[in-house]
Amino acid sequence: MQALLEVILPVFIVIAAGYVANWRNIISDSAIDGLMSFTQMIAIPCLLFRAIWTLDLGEHFDPLLLVAFYSGSIIGFAAGLLAGRYLFGRDWEDSVAIGFCCLFANSLMLGLAITERAYGTGALEPNYAIIALHSPICYGIGITAMEIARAKSRGTALSRLPVSVLRAMFRNALVIGIAIGAVFNIGNLSLPGPVTDALDMVVRTALPAALFALGGILYRYKPQGDFRIIFFVCAVSLILHPAITWTLGKAFDLPTGAFRSAVLTASMAPGVNAYVFANLYGRARRVAASSVLIATGLSVVSIWLWLAALP
Repeated sequence: MQALLEVILPVFIVIAAGYVANWRNIISDSAIDGLMSFTQMIAIPCLLFRAIWTLDLGEHFDPLLLVAFYSGSIIGFAAGLLAGRYLFGRDWEDSVAIGFCCLFANSLMLGLAITERAYGTGALEPNYAIIALHSPICYGIGITAMEIARAKSRGTALSRLPVSVLRAMFRNALVIGIAIGAVFNIGNLSLPGPVTDALDMVVRTALPAALFALGGILYRYKPQGDFRIIFFVCAVSLILHPAITWTLGKAFDLPTGAFRSAVLTASMAPGVNAYVFANLYGRARRVAASSVLIATGLSVVSIWLWLAALP
């Protein structure tokens, strides 16, 4: 109960504040959109750049950590894809969007915030190792699968698939922030002190602003229909993914810090990017929106349980 009160509830109170602010028209939809754009396009890419720039790549890029986390992600995607097609009877393009909801955990807004509150800022290095590959891997899988599904349904060639995937990925501000951070890290580059101080000021706004904006965005996602699919997505995201990561993490004998970060990150609800992806292609948008909303609400309890079970 103490973990729920001290670690989880403050994060969700900030989300709830954004939800109420939009619900009561204290802050308009356009203001919420602007705040979300600021966090997604500027503040969080700056946070990722800063984190990857200063991350000890040799120490924290543990291949077994990444295998434990991303095996759960990829199995979740496959489960969502196949269930969408064969269990729920959706077409392949809808099924890819459903699979993406099961693939893309909210590793940034929720994963970083919960891990930091639970174990402190010093515990975040394994989170950043996961996040460094999160957008490239998830968008790479999702875009590739969707472009294959679209080509199949329309009878078009796949010759331009690699170009389409790379173009879409490198228009993503999160991927750009990670890539520049990696260049600075590997090249041992530095910035002038005033620039670093300004960067740190922006970074400090990233998580609270993103959580508040997330609450405002969630207000728009009214749960509607498709509840069997939605609760399937919730089960994969909140139970299956962290269970796989836990099992592999134990089998690999991951260090305690890496194990905690991997399991907690895996236990997060689908991120807003799940809806962004569905909206980009105009497929399964209602499922994606409702899954983000309902899974985020349910994760208050599920994260508490996973947190209580961790060493």
